Amino acid sequence: MTTAQADTGRTVTTNIPARLDRLPWSRWHWTIVIGLGTVWILDGLEVTVVGNIASRLSEPGSGLSISSGQVTGIAAALYVAGACVGALFWGRLTDKWGRKKLFMITLAVYLAATALTSVAFESWWFFAFRFLTGFGIGGEYAAINSAIDELIPAQYRGRVDLMINGSFWLGAVGGSLLSIVALNTDIFAKDVGWRLTFALGAVLAFVILLVRRHVPESPRWLLIHGRDEEAERIVTSIEQRVEAERGSALPVPEGEISIHQRRSVTFVEIARTVFSDYRRRSVLGFSLFIGQAFLYNAITFGFGAILTKFFDVPTGDTGYYFAVIAIGNFCGPLLLGKLFDTVGRRVMISSTYLLSGLLLFGTAWLFDQGSLSAGTLTACWCAVLFFASAGASSAYLTVSEVFPMETRAMSIAFFYALGTAAGGISGSLLFADLTNTGKVGDTVLAFQIGAGLMCAAGLVAAFLAVRAERRSLEDIAKPLTAT
Repeated sequence: MTTAQADTGRTVTTNIPARLDRLPWSRWHWTIVIGLGTVWILDGLEVTVVGNIASRLSEPGSGLSISSGQVTGIAAALYVAGACVGALFWGRLTDKWGRKKLFMITLAVYLAATALTSVAFESWWFFAFRFLTGFGIGGEYAAINSAIDELIPAQYRGRVDLMINGSFWLGAVGGSLLSIVALNTDIFAKDVGWRLTFALGAVLAFVILLVRRHVPESPRWLLIHGRDEEAERIVTSIEQRVEAERGSALPVPEGEISIHQRRSVTFVEIARTVFSDYRRRSVLGFSLFIGQAFLYNAITFGFGAILTKFFDVPTGDTGYYFAVIAIGNFCGPLLLGKLFDTVGRRVMISSTYLLSGLLLFGTAWLFDQGSLSAGTLTACWCAVLFFASAGASSAYLTVSEVFPMETRAMSIAFFYALGTAAGGISGSLLFADLTNTGKVGDTVLAFQIGAGLMCAAGLVAAFLAVRAERRSLEDIAKPLTAT
C-alpha cells in the first residue's frame, strides 16, 4: 500500500478490496455468517410470534386489554414504523461511525426492547416496545447488510446475502413452533406463555451479541476513514488464517484502487448520488422494496387470522401452518441463491418477482372460488413464497451493492424505510381491516394488490437490474473517494 499526502487528507493506493475478493471460502467466512446473519432469525421469530399469538392476546385472561386487529394492525404497523425510523437513524451513523460499532449497538437496543415487551401490562406499553424493537431491527438491516457485502468475496456475495436474509424464515419456523407451545394452556397460563416467547428472543440476542464481538470492522470502511493501517492488519490476519486452513499460499490479488480518505460524506452528496448519478438504480431499489414489503409486511402478518376466520383453525394450531410456509420461504434463497451468482442478477431477480406475483394471483382466484382448504391454501402460499423470499432477499442485496461504498448503509436504510413504509405500514393497517371484515372478496383484494406490486417490480428489474454477479463492489459502483 502506498500513501500520498494531500491538502485535505491522504490519498492511499491499496489492493485490500482485491485481496478480500480473491479469498476462497473458509471457516472465517462462516464466522461472519453466524455472527452477523443470525439476527434475521430473531426478526423472523419476532414477526411470526406476534402474528400467531394475536388471537391469544385478545382473549380474556391474557394480561392485556387488546384486540386481535390491534395486534396485527396497530402493533404490526408500529413495529414496521420503528424499523423504518431505526434504519434511517442508525444507517447514517453506520456510514459515519463504522459497521461494527453500530451492529453491536442496534442488537443491544433490540435485546432491551424485546425483553421489556415480555413484561407488558397495558396495551400502550406493548405498542411502545414493539416500536422500539423495530427501531433496533431497522438499524440491523443497514449495519449488517453493508458489513456482510464488504467482507464476503465477490464470487459468493449473492448466494451468501440471500441465504442470510432468508434465514429470517428459520426464525419464523422457530416462532411458529414456539407459539404452539406458548399457546398451550395445559403448559402455560394465558398470561404467561406469550411473555416467555419474547423473553426467549432477548436471551438469543444476548448469545448473538457475545459471538458478534469477534467480527472485525470492515476493512473497506477503515480505508476510506483514514484507518488504513488497521485495515491492513485485519486483512493480513484473515489471509494468515485462510492460508493455515488451506495449507497453501493464496493467489496473487489483481487490481488496486486509489482513495482520497475522508471522515464523512454530506447528505447533499448522498442525495446527489442516489437521485442524480444513479437514478435508474434508485427506481429499481424503490420498486423491489415496495413490492416485497407489501407482500410480507402486509399479507403474512394476517395469515393466522385468515386461518382462524375462514377455515376455523384453532388459535393454538396456526403455528403448524405457518411453520410450513416458513420452510418454503427459507428453501427459496437457499436453493436459488447460487443462481444469482451464476445465471445472473437480472434474470433471477425479475423471474422470482414475476413468478411469485403470478402464483399469488392464482391463489387469490382459487380462494375467491372457495376451492381452498387450510392445507391447500398453505401449500399455495408455500409455492408463492418460495420464489418471493428469494426475490425479497435480492432487494437487500441489490441496494447494498449498486451504490458507492460511502453511501452503502444509508442507501440500504433509505430504500428499506421508504419501501417498507409504503408497503408495510399502510399495508399492515389496510390488510388488518380487510381480513377483519370476514369477507372473502376483501381478502382476495389484498392478495391481488400484493401480487400486482410484485409483478410490477419484476418488470422493472427485467429492464433495470444491474449485472453485479461476481464483480467487486468497487467495480459495480466507484467509491466517491476514489481518485
